[in-house]
Amino acid sequence: MKRQIIFMLVIALALLAAVGYGSSLSVAPIASAATQPEAAPQSTNLSIPKFGAVADWESSLESIYTQVNPSVVAIQVVATQQPNVPGFRFAPQQPQTQQALGSGFVWDTAGHIVTNNHVIDGANRISVTFSDGTIVSAKVVGADPNSDLAVIQVNAPASALHPVQMADSTQIKVGQFAIAIGNPFGEQNTMTTGIVSALGRSLPVNDGTAQGPSYTIPDVIQTDAPINPGNSGGVLLNADGKVVGVTSAIESPAGTSSGIGFAIPSAIVQKVVPALIKTGHYDHPYIGIGGTTLTPNLAQAMGLKSDQRGALVASVTPGSPADKAGLRGSTQQTTIDGVQTTVGGDVITAMDGQSVKSFDDLIAYLSRSTSVNQTVTLTILRDGKEQAVKVTLTARPGSST
Repeated sequence: MKRQIIFMLVIALALLAAVGYGSSLSVAPIASAATQPEAAPQSTNLSIPKFGAVADWESSLESIYTQVNPSVVAIQVVATQQPNVPGFRFAPQQPQTQQALGSGFVWDTAGHIVTNNHVIDGANRISVTFSDGTIVSAKVVGADPNSDLAVIQVNAPASALHPVQMADSTQIKVGQFAIAIGNPFGEQNTMTTGIVSALGRSLPVNDGTAQGPSYTIPDVIQTDAPINPGNSGGVLLNADGKVVGVTSAIESPAGTSSGIGFAIPSAIVQKVVPALIKTGHYDHPYIGIGGTTLTPNLAQAMGLKSDQRGALVASVTPGSPADKAGLRGSTQQTTIDGVQTTVGGDVITAMDGQSVKSFDDLIAYLSRSTSVNQTVTLTILRDGKEQAVKVTLTARPGSST
């Protein structure tokens, strides 16, 4: 029995030594506070081991940050705005100076930096701060309001410029990791993480004038990685540290991150940026229609099957490619759920053989797979009958200088 007790004590002491307690374990006599001073607590320097996937993921994040952070810059913009005070049309007014902050990333060793158009729009002076604290001035090379992208350029040695690596945004999936690096609220070199929470979103833009037609940026990436004011123009990365998108906007009633952020996909960036560097503008393919997604109620109102899918042509711009090709807009009025609605136009069901199930599908295909002066074949339903219409695309009004 004594041998068993001694054996168990030996095992217990060995276990304590194995987990790091053996060398620091001490036994002190029990005494009352009145007769003995309280012993100072001893530090055991315990560390919690990191296991498998956690350690690997932390290591990956550290590596991505080290690799990409030197490519991400902070952009400071100074713009002068002439005030407009009602009732004082002829009174002398002093111009107001406004400052804005954003992000950007190094595109090449020639000093080109990509950011959002809304970051530099109207700028009189632009300065760029690199991750090592170096500050240089920049000039605008080109801008495209219709994709909310812009290119600025700095005069810096090639050795100080670290271009990013681009990924193919058409290959990403919902649920994949998403990593944002930028300058939220002016807090430089900030990295946040999340996932790709949705794909195929659309962001509204216009041609830069209040009276101009409205357009949308298609194929936008949605993420729950925290994005805040100042992140605009920064990078959204995949788990390999490659750019899948340019962080551009958030959905938030408070103006701060609520878990819904948007990034312009790299597929659009890789088409627009080279053109901005070369010519200062980008020509978007243009068809010249307005419309909506065909819903079951709309389909039934037009005498179609309720499960018919497609893009309903609501209007055709006079003189546009669609007008010249003979596409027809909606002309009939009907009431659906108490709302007056226009129906009866052509329904586009495919473009170049690619299925079109919604109006967003049509916009995405135009942006992703077509170019100016290209002739495309639309499959349409007109009065319930299918036919093919050829349309030669032109440059979108306002997309070129």
